[in-house]
Amino acid sequence: MIQPRAYRLALPIVLLAAGCVASSRAEEPRAPAAAPAAPIAGIPAPGDRPASYLAAGELPDGMLLVPPPPKAGSAALARDLEGAQRAVAQRGSARWNLATSDAELFSPTSTAALSCAAGRQIDAEATPVTLKLLRRAAVDFSNSTASAKDHYKRPRPFMENGQPSCTPDAERYLRLNGSYPSGHSAIGYGWGLVLAELIPARTAALVARGRAFGDSRRVCNVHWLSDIEEGRVTATATFVRLQSNPAFAADLAAARQELATLPAIAAKRDCAAEASALAAE
Repeated sequence: MIQPRAYRLALPIVLLAAGCVASSRAEEPRAPAAAPAAPIAGIPAPGDRPASYLAAGELPDGMLLVPPPPKAGSAALARDLEGAQRAVAQRGSARWNLATSDAELFSPTSTAALSCAAGRQIDAEATPVTLKLLRRAAVDFSNSTASAKDHYKRPRPFMENGQPSCTPDAERYLRLNGSYPSGHSAIGYGWGLVLAELIPARTAALVARGRAFGDSRRVCNVHWLSDIEEGRVTATATFVRLQSNPAFAADLAAARQELATLPAIAAKRDCAAEASALAAE
């Protein structure tokens, strides 16, 4: 059943309020880093990304949405460090392997990460219209973190603790891209919200999996816990803003029609193994 518009707009606001964690004031931002000289495996070049729904001036301002990252000596930073220590201890585990899989964002199968939660396969073959919607919205969710990332230029955990990440081939790029807030977290959480609107009966599972998709970046040793939490905030504000975009509304309606008419292909992932990995921590 399609939920009333007021309900659809209220849901992310409630989730935002529940997910926000206050951070302490930060130190002065670091000097800008140079952009990578060449494309890096697993990181799409700007020209390879779909067009965004929102123009730059329409995006919610991340600098207004999130506080500065935790400063040295704060309880918030101690919490981040503890979360990173737990992540390092998970290296080689089933959760680590799932986090490695979750690192992919723009391939034809990246949205399949939410298939178990959706109760059906979500990818280029099974749900091409829905995939188009999610990939395009992903650009907006990612862009919602850009202003704060560029301002704070926070170093990532693997840069601080010297431990490997789950995506070593991407580390050169990641060193040049601020950690706070997390774009992966914004995308994963945003995908969960979009799919929850399309499949309301699976709302809890989808939002939980979108949340875990972001936490995979902590497990990967490439994001701090506060990075991930604030990524959910920018994603939620962006999801609300997308509701008034005509192109998004049209694609959302087309995806809803697709999911209502196409036979549901069972998730191709091992959903029991995924659930076990997510419950392991």
